[in-house]
Amino acid sequence: MQSKAASPKQYLDELPEDRKEPIKKLRKQILDNLPKGMEETMSYGMLGYVIPHTVYPSGYHCDPKLPLPFMNLASQKNFVAVYSMAMYSKKELLDWFTLEYAKRCKYKLDMGKSCIRFKKMDDIPFELIGELTAKISTQEWIDIYEGALNKK
Repeated sequence: MQSKAASPKQYLDELPEDRKEPIKKLRKQILDNLPKGMEETMSYGMLGYVIPHTVYPSGYHCDPKLPLPFMNLASQKNFVAVYSMAMYSKKELLDWFTLEYAKRCKYKLDMGKSCIRFKKMDDIPFELIGELTAKISTQEWIDIYEGALNKK
């Protein structure tokens, strides 16, 4: 479900009541732990956390007019989702997250390549998402991204 919201505030205002608090808490964790040089924006109809062109002028290779994506947060039809491109790109980070998630949550991890799905709003590991956000610096994410591009 892509939102047509033009700003993070508008996105939050348009959320269904049962999603407002979990999204706000996840957003706070992400913003509190977002590496220096990254910023929040609207991206693909979701809350996006990106490396802006002022830091990484090349932008995203699929569309260089867009900033380099790092993470997204969204309220989808049946779940709340956190999309971590870094976890998709760095196996050690995925392994760390999987282990930590199992220690902190009573439900099985529901995850795709970069998408962590939370269907039970009362079992979201908010602090773990904050820790995940802080695990990669801006420069490290740029290096991982460029390394992946150079392999192609």
